[in-house]
Amino acid sequence: MRPGPESDLIDHLPRLRRYARALTGDAARADDLVQDTVERALVKRALWRPGSDLRAWLFTVMHNLFVNQMRASRPPDTPLDEAPDMPVSGGQMDALATRDVHAALMRLPETQREVMLLVGLEQFGYAEAAHVLGVPVGTVMSRLARAREQLRRDLAGEPAVPLKVVK
Repeated sequence: MRPGPESDLIDHLPRLRRYARALTGDAARADDLVQDTVERALVKRALWRPGSDLRAWLFTVMHNLFVNQMRASRPPDTPLDEAPDMPVSGGQMDALATRDVHAALMRLPETQREVMLLVGLEQFGYAEAAHVLGVPVGTVMSRLARAREQLRRDLAGEPAVPLKVVK
């Protein structure tokens, strides 16, 4: 029997939970997503290639589960990037800044938010993020540049740049 990912899976749980929390914006939903990811990884462990990057494989599993869950749960014509309000406790400046960054991050289009979280929060390289998301490296770089610019504008209180429609 070839070794499976279960031996090292526990080491990746904190990162999976952090990424899930950033994706969902909710601790309970994040825990459910991590549990679903671990379950799927264990059921599909034969698909993992020993010697390959287990972290990237687990994040790919989580990304695919999240996208599928979002598609299945949202009403028709509802954008995937609507952000829920986050409560602020105690009125502290750090809490306000955290809330503002989180809200700005949640307002990004899902494709840009995913890249920002993988590269910025989880410190994936461009090639790793591209592999997780199933897109070319250039797409990761482009989405990341647009996400960073939109976050900068949003946090500075500047209006959003309208998307150019290519005909």
